[in-house]
Amino acid sequence: MPIHATTPKHIENPRFLALSERLEAIKERHEQGQIYSVTFLKELLDLARDLLLAEKDTPVEKDEDRGKAALTELFTEVRNDQTPKMVERIVNDIDEIVRLVRFPAWQQTSAGEREVKQALQKTLFKYALHPDKELFGKDYEYIR
Repeated sequence: MPIHATTPKHIENPRFLALSERLEAIKERHEQGQIYSVTFLKELLDLARDLLLAEKDTPVEKDEDRGKAALTELFTEVRNDQTPKMVERIVNDIDEIVRLVRFPAWQQTSAGEREVKQALQKTLFKYALHPDKELFGKDYEYIR
């Protein structure tokens, strides 16, 4: 399902049309082997963050869980047989942080920020991606 078709109000919204086009471009580049695991994940994180911001700015009745799993939805839409299983596991783990660790207004507390950052660092360490500061930043911005 294209991003702009997620709700009837998004069908004509140019912001969601642009996000759909970005998703298609990522999908095509991935299928052609032009982007690989970490770059693919970074681009999906950027798109997921932008999608959540667009949904936040668009007054629509929405299911809260849907917004919290935006990265998983985008990944599911663009993965193919050549997509490494590791990327799928990382995506699932990142969205688990969104579902389990975040709490309302966590950004306003140092304990909340620390807990989310620690959970994210553990996840990246698990996949030996902890040295990649850019990936951590993109993950954190998406979760935030």
